Amino acid sequence: MASKIVRKIISSAKAPKAVGPYSQAVQVDNTLYISGQIGFIPETMEIVPGGAVAEADQALKNMGAILEAAGSSFENVVKTTVLLQSINDFAAVNEVYSKYFPNNKPARAAYQVAALPKGANVEIEAIAMVGEIVDA
Repeated sequence: MASKIVRKIISSAKAPKAVGPYSQAVQVDNTLYISGQIGFIPETMEIVPGGAVAEADQALKNMGAILEAAGSSFENVVKTTVLLQSINDFAAVNEVYSKYFPNNKPARAAYQVAALPKGANVEIEAIAMVGEIVDA
């Protein structure tokens, strides 16, 4: 008989509520899958003003709250996807992004999309590990 895989739904009141039929994050064993975060201010569910840079910063703050709720951190993020309404925001968003990943830089894809929910300029999703990571 196969061993059981543990699935846990992760939710944080410090991050925006899900605006659809999805969870903020799902942990399967030690792997945490974080849904795409946009620059919502959790208390108002409005997108933070200031464009792509401000939105990227808020999206990553939201991600941080979810990581914390799962007992993880930015240090344990292994893969991200950055969705941009305009690829012209790539360099500016990279500057903000790099502040959240100063040491262990995750694998990443970044690309321009036709549209994002609620007129957002940026959406960022991630995969992280829960538990101690030992570098080879």
